[in-house]
Amino acid sequence: MAANLYLIRHGETEWSVFHRYAGHIDVPLTAQGEGQAGRLGEMLRPTTFSQVWVSPLQRARRTCELAGLSNGSRVDPRLLEWNFGNYEGLTTSAIRAERPGWNLFRDGCPGGESAEEVAARVESTIEELRTLEGCIALFSHKQLLRSLAVRWIGLPIQSASHFSLDTGSLSILGFESGVSGMPVISRWNGGANGLAASAPQH
Repeated sequence: MAANLYLIRHGETEWSVFHRYAGHIDVPLTAQGEGQAGRLGEMLRPTTFSQVWVSPLQRARRTCELAGLSNGSRVDPRLLEWNFGNYEGLTTSAIRAERPGWNLFRDGCPGGESAEEVAARVESTIEELRTLEGCIALFSHKQLLRSLAVRWIGLPIQSASHFSLDTGSLSILGFESGVSGMPVISRWNGGANGLAASAPQH
């Protein structure tokens, strides 16, 4: 059986509340974020995971821990958030005040990663994930998970700007039943904020 990927965005941080770009800066969860992580754990408890991969950053690792999945988890640097370089800590509106029309997934970040570099990183991750079986949990970040999802289904990374992704959310990637090798998004942006996100049907 091919793998089903459970994409889990970490819980709320102070930076996410104010929509500031938090790339490699190691901001902690808020109390609300810790609550989201606990609720994710309740949702994920019925699922048996063959592997759990986690970003090295504390907001992802703490979400994994509070969800009850840290034992035996694997820290993978490919799950780090986009490196925002000179745009670290800024908001989209602040960036566009200096650079009108800027789009992360097209233009990347000066002093950080380009869209092409992030696409290559998620494609490397996907290549390995497609050799695995069972349910695999990936605890990571907004822009990285949006990028991974669109590349999973073969869309260009620029398409990721159309996929909203909340803190403390659960999304599921897999393959269409009865269609050999057809990658799909089975669930998107559900989870700890009250949106249903059930396991895929086989």
